[in-house]
Amino acid sequence: MPINANALGAELEPRTVEVTTRMALAFAAGVGDVGPRTFDDAGAMPLMAPPAFCARLEWGVLLRGRNDLLGVDETERLRGVHVEQDSVFHRPIRPGDRVTTGGGVVEIRETRAGALVRILFKTVSAVSGDPVVTSWQSSIYRGVGVQGPGGSLLTLPDAPTAPVDLKGRRAISITREAAHVYSECADIWNPIHSERAVARRAGLPEVILHGTASWAMAGREIVTLYAGGDPTRLLRLRAKFKAPVIPGHPITLIHGAGSPGEIHFQVLNHEGAVALAEGFASLTS
Repeated sequence: MPINANALGAELEPRTVEVTTRMALAFAAGVGDVGPRTFDDAGAMPLMAPPAFCARLEWGVLLRGRNDLLGVDETERLRGVHVEQDSVFHRPIRPGDRVTTGGGVVEIRETRAGALVRILFKTVSAVSGDPVVTSWQSSIYRGVGVQGPGGSLLTLPDAPTAPVDLKGRRAISITREAAHVYSECADIWNPIHSERAVARRAGLPEVILHGTASWAMAGREIVTLYAGGDPTRLLRLRAKFKAPVIPGHPITLIHGAGSPGEIHFQVLNHEGAVALAEGFASLTS
């Protein structure tokens, strides 16, 4: 059945989570972010979750009410593909934090590929209410229409135009089991990422790696290349998810700096197709 356009403006039920050391370390392991700030709970500096940990929090909220809110059945849910993530990191997330994540539907519209649904997520301190992470997350339900006029309630924040030439290249290995590991370490499960039969029934060529996993790995490498390995310097990470990443094949980060603190990037899959497009990262000095 079509996506219900009346869901525009509706709110998902918020979820409060107490972040544990286990959760933070597991997510870091799932994306290979094993630096001293994110993978050593006995180190000299306080442990923090990788910035992309916000995806774990947002997914938990999305699962609680998405199907009923949008009016999709299980088959249509499996046709949903995450196509964009744009997150602003207001402060690090650390074990012991109690955070509340809520989300609202801010755009529903038809595209040639299917129904696009954009959700604005806000994660705040459950104690003070201070902002922690703000994310714009977009999905397309392939081959699914929209019932009603749809529309948009806000515009995404701008990202500067990338330099003409992104000259840096960095290979990122992706193991055959990467999607399974990320599914469990991030607590983000959709069988198209782990079960070949389900992926093929959904029209995919093979099990694919989660977009947020590729996005997190790109962010990890940008922090290494441009922020001296300090993830607290990452203020924003944005990308559009395009061609699939097939586990077992390497990907390539293409990168370059624009204005100070502005990094532009894209990620190519093993066939040379653009897997992450219009990538942008903002760093503190």
